[in-house]
Amino acid sequence: MATQPRAWQRMLSGRRLDLLDPTPVDIEIEDIAHGLAFVARWNGQTMGDFAYSVAEHSLLVEELFGRISPNAPAKWHLAALLHDAPEYVIGDMISPVKAAVGPDYGVLDDRLTAAIHIRFGLPASIPASVKKQIKKADRISAWMEAIQIAGFSEAEANKFFGKPDRTLIDGLNIRLRPPVEVRNAYSARHEILLTQL
Repeated sequence: MATQPRAWQRMLSGRRLDLLDPTPVDIEIEDIAHGLAFVARWNGQTMGDFAYSVAEHSLLVEELFGRISPNAPAKWHLAALLHDAPEYVIGDMISPVKAAVGPDYGVLDDRLTAAIHIRFGLPASIPASVKKQIKKADRISAWMEAIQIAGFSEAEANKFFGKPDRTLIDGLNIRLRPPVEVRNAYSARHEILLTQL
């Protein structure tokens, strides 16, 4: 009898996360923060001495979300911080690769997202209006990253990510930090948001 291929990953916390059937009990913020701090956006094709991590990107998206939706409750800020959390186990794929992989990537991402949301007291699926605002913040972050560290011209960034409202990015800059520092910042922000729920 053929054995099924292994579909779980051992986490540093000791948890064993089944990627095909993730459960909230196997999800720990320490694993998410650590994993995201070591996952490079843009496939590592960015300028600087450190990779621009998904954790750093997530912190920026949450800050931008706050500027877009200044009266949003803490739970939606938490959803913004966790918007790419599944990438702690499945990695960050650039959009062209996601398109090539097809809908199976989205199904896997959705399952992990639901388990992560439930683990931290959010609904498995967030309202479409909130998701739209988080996506807007995500695209603004991608625009900033593109021109500041990924070698895009402003015209290219405008074409692929849309031209952002300059008032939303005023005073914000891309930060490149060592993974341990980013991991700690991500964990700290998560803790603050949990206390505000």
